[in-house]
Amino acid sequence: MGTIRCMSTEHRDTIGGEIEKGVKDVRDSVTSELHRSSADAERARRDAEGDVMTPGEKVKSVANEAKERIEAGRDDAKRHIRDNT
Repeated sequence: MGTIRCMSTEHRDTIGGEIEKGVKDVRDSVTSELHRSSADAERARRDAEGDVMTPGEKVKSVANEAKERIEAGRDDAKRHIRDNT
């Protein structure tokens, strides 16, 4: 019969930390892509409806696109910082 070995607490914590880091990286990657997709959709909508949109609607659309791109960049930055720490 084989011997049962237990991982050291330090090794277990390291593995748990890597798994947690991986989960956070995946979540940030997915949300980053969702924000980029929303920004691209906003720009496509503005391109398609540009002549019909009021100036106020265009400004709101540009602001929404910028907000989505900033949020995507924030998610990328979080992932980059996490990878370098």
